[in-house]
Amino acid sequence: MKLSRYILVLVLVLPAAVFAQEQPKNPDPFESFNRGMFAVNDVLDRFMIRPLAKGYDWITPDPVQRGVGNLFANMYDFNSAINGVLQWRWEGAAQSSGRFLVNSTVGLLGVFDVATQMGIRPYRTDFGHTLAIWGVDSGPYLMVPFFGPRTMRSGAGTIFDTYTSIPTYIDNVRLRNSLWGLELVDGRARLLKTEDLMSGDRYIFIRDAYLQQRETFVNDGVVQDDFSDFREEGEWEDF
Repeated sequence: MKLSRYILVLVLVLPAAVFAQEQPKNPDPFESFNRGMFAVNDVLDRFMIRPLAKGYDWITPDPVQRGVGNLFANMYDFNSAINGVLQWRWEGAAQSSGRFLVNSTVGLLGVFDVATQMGIRPYRTDFGHTLAIWGVDSGPYLMVPFFGPRTMRSGAGTIFDTYTSIPTYIDNVRLRNSLWGLELVDGRARLLKTEDLMSGDRYIFIRDAYLQQRETFVNDGVVQDDFSDFREEGEWEDF
């Protein structure tokens, strides 16, 4: 069963990586399709996910929300350790491994971030970042049904990270699905305070913000204005 999962990852990731390298400069060649998916996701968010997130935010005390956030961050440290090895960034892999071991034990499965208090800094990365280090281009922007904005590279990375994440290997289906649902609602609750920052065309606002965030992320925090030439050509709409 596990072997078939890894085969599925290779089947999905490798064609996406090759396709991503062949894309033209336009970061959003599928804008018509993406806008349709954005509308679908917006309806799902407005009538299901956002109300759940608001209810969760209202009834859950801040310390509990921090604990939930720490729990999922600890799971991401596990993925970061794997990607640190794949990137040959041994210091990052060691940091993530150390954080995961400390927080999973002393921090009670990661509910308490003991590692940070001990001076073990997080190394935040994912397989999309790994693909970037390997030389794979970001590829076109995609609005994925239910999951939101991605690029071909980050989408392929999401598939890999999902199949190498801790919840995937929890045999209890109810517990596994509950964790994924909690992660979705908790993450959406964290975005509630940012909604007032959006202006103009919401689709373009979210697209540009996501692309810029990913470029900064895969460049280790270094801001690069890779889209300035494209804006000057008049191909991007104003906010």
